[in-house]
Amino acid sequence: MTAPVRDEVGRITRGELRDLFDDYAACLDAEALREFPAFFTEDAKYQVISRENHDDGLEHASIFCLGRAMIEDRVTATVEAALYQPRSLRHFVSGVRITGEENGEVRAEANFLIIESLVEREPRILMVGRYLDRVVREDGSLKFRERTCVFDNYRIRTTLVIPV
Repeated sequence: MTAPVRDEVGRITRGELRDLFDDYAACLDAEALREFPAFFTEDAKYQVISRENHDDGLEHASIFCLGRAMIEDRVTATVEAALYQPRSLRHFVSGVRITGEENGEVRAEANFLIIESLVEREPRILMVGRYLDRVVREDGSLKFRERTCVFDNYRIRTTLVIPV
């Protein structure tokens, strides 16, 4: 394992990454799904994958989108067509760190915890894991070129509707 890069890599700082991650979580928690694709580059890769599959190099993911257009299609399907029990989510992100840099692209990692609250039920952990990201600056804003959400859960207890 290589030593982590600290504080600033090129023009992207850890503080800017934290802001990006916080804004991303706030978007999902507010169910502002139509705004979600704006966090990604046109050629982005977004996936939600089990730790077991990720660690074994398997490509089977619970959610897999290649390109922002696929992310937009998933959002449209969720907002306009999906029927699911009303819920609220809270995303908690911690341990944001820069792990490398190459050609203006930052590699970053962070931990996540998602709490789900369904109507007339106590809140419970929906998912826990880590984000593995490639982030670039595009038109003055940070965007995900790749976001891999690796979940540690043995299984997902309810429908995986809202992006992670």
